[in-house]
Amino acid sequence: MTCAWARLVPTTLFGRLALLLFVAVLASHALALTLMFELRPGPPPGHAHPGPPPGMHPGLLLDIGVRLGALMLAAWIGARWLSQPIRQLAAAARDIGLDIHRPPMTEQGTEECRAATRVFNQMQAQICRQLGERDRFVAAVSHDLRTPLTRLALRAEGLEDPVARRAFGRDIVEMNDMITATLDYLRGSAEPEPFVLLDVASLLGSLADDRQACGQDVGLTMGPIRPFRAQTSSLRRCIDNLVENALRYGGSAHIHLIDHADHLCIEVHDEGPGIPEAELARVLEPFHRLEASRNRHHGGVGLGLAIAYDIARHHQGTLRLRNGEPIGLIATLTLPRRRATPS
Repeated sequence: MTCAWARLVPTTLFGRLALLLFVAVLASHALALTLMFELRPGPPPGHAHPGPPPGMHPGLLLDIGVRLGALMLAAWIGARWLSQPIRQLAAAARDIGLDIHRPPMTEQGTEECRAATRVFNQMQAQICRQLGERDRFVAAVSHDLRTPLTRLALRAEGLEDPVARRAFGRDIVEMNDMITATLDYLRGSAEPEPFVLLDVASLLGSLADDRQACGQDVGLTMGPIRPFRAQTSSLRRCIDNLVENALRYGGSAHIHLIDHADHLCIEVHDEGPGIPEAELARVLEPFHRLEASRNRHHGGVGLGLAIAYDIARHHQGTLRLRNGEPIGLIATLTLPRRRATPS
């Protein structure tokens, strides 16, 4: 019985405030009517009421109905007004995940709402300061790591043995790529990129042409595509990472672009061996690599898919991996259409 009543209670603050006010209004009117009928004078002994009791006069019922309706409307408006700051705070918390550098919230409303907004703005400012410190640290580490690599590259050029020189050169290039990928991942979205209306078809066409010009097997299939609001460089990097992963492990990549009414779907197919089912979710984690990929031919540090996954989340989308039939891996990037530019 308790669970049945609990399901009738609204889950939102607005609903609970409105329900509380409705119950209070109904209870007060029921009590007033009860007292009115209890205290009204009765008929003389031995006489019955000639008509309806005074308390049941149609005019009285109309008066009660009008006042009850007005109070119900006032209760609904009051509950909505009181819950509005909470909804604004929830929307700001959701937007801060997309853009940590968004303008701070305006302090308004009741004293409690202004205090909550002030604390929220202080938290945002603290996060921005920490991101700034991280950027400075990343820049310093980048310089400190690349300086000895540059010296190693210069010394390797002086080696007389061509085999050793090429081996040293490959190692240095691999280390530089690892440093670049790691620092780019740590840098994250510290430098926010604006969302703009983008011609995704042209972006993917350019990406495929660049890969084909390098002799890589990259195909593209798409139909009519409407402009899509996204971060141009981030989206290109996301798809390029998926294509790079397909080329590294499958030897080829085919991009399918499908435009739906409320979202955009981009699939990247390859013809590789696929991924064990238990590893499909884990390979999206930073620095996670399958044992079979830990060799010079495949390379990588396990960040390409993790970066693509983060970019998808930043666009409020999803990235899913599944094995193809009978072979290959299919990476599906689903991006919802944004109704408005984030603040």
